[in-house]
Amino acid sequence: MDSRGFDSAGRVFSNATEMWAEELGSTAKPAASSTAEAEAAPPAAAGNGGVGEEAGGGEKRKEWYSKAIAYWQGVEASTEGVLGGYGCVNDADVKGSNAFLRPLLTERFGNAKRHLVALDCGSGIGRVTKNFLLRHFNEVDLVEPVSHFLEAARENLTGCMDQGEDSHRAANFYCVPLQEFTPEEGRYDVIWIQWCIGQLPDDDFISFFNRAKVGLKPDGFFVLKENIARNGFVLDKVDNSVTRSDSYFRELFKKCGLYILSVKDQKELPKELFAVKMYALVTSEPKMQNTGKRRRPKNSPRMIRS
Repeated sequence: MDSRGFDSAGRVFSNATEMWAEELGSTAKPAASSTAEAEAAPPAAAGNGGVGEEAGGGEKRKEWYSKAIAYWQGVEASTEGVLGGYGCVNDADVKGSNAFLRPLLTERFGNAKRHLVALDCGSGIGRVTKNFLLRHFNEVDLVEPVSHFLEAARENLTGCMDQGEDSHRAANFYCVPLQEFTPEEGRYDVIWIQWCIGQLPDDDFISFFNRAKVGLKPDGFFVLKENIARNGFVLDKVDNSVTRSDSYFRELFKKCGLYILSVKDQKELPKELFAVKMYALVTSEPKMQNTGKRRRPKNSPRMIRS
């Protein structure tokens, strides 16, 4: 996070610390590991965790979030709206997500029948839930801070609610921002976070993941699907979001106590858009997998180079 970045108005920042100090004021704290904080935090039911302002609160932080909400409140509750005028990427997005998730579900949970539950974070109008998550999960909960998006999600998913135990249904709808959300303990096999984490400053990013860990079942995992900056970061002054680089994300994952299980690039997006990566994240270090390469016998001689 020492790399320089810039905002949409053309201002250059020497590093992320400088940018966050400008955006959030002197109360903004450097992003530090808070694993101990997560371990000490008591389990909480889904809803308002009340931690957003504790992570370095103040008026400027409130302004940061309120400006973002105001922006999205002015956006049409449609696929075209939530995708910023690029509704054409929906099919490629769903295709890429399916290809990424399917083998991970088998790897983590096996092929035996299991009642799978997912959480769709920043769910918007329910696009990801309807087109993708409900193919794989028996239940999906949605959390979204923009009320008219969530109402549209309810309408869009009307035919996927209140069905039998073995069906695939949208179960719960939470109108709560991620910086204030704490999931129900041990409910989710997968917590899916797509195109929304850029609204959270680094300290709230870390706090969110540390709270969200309690929501995972054994062998459960996170998937973060997000725009990627080439270097450093790009601050969008219009909707108050930050596009982070791959190295920026990886440093934050370490501070969250998360390990990368798998990572993959999203394909078939328009060239003018940011690159997109998908990260599968787990709370304990993954075991080394067999690469298929033949191991050299212990007593065989090494190659001698002249």
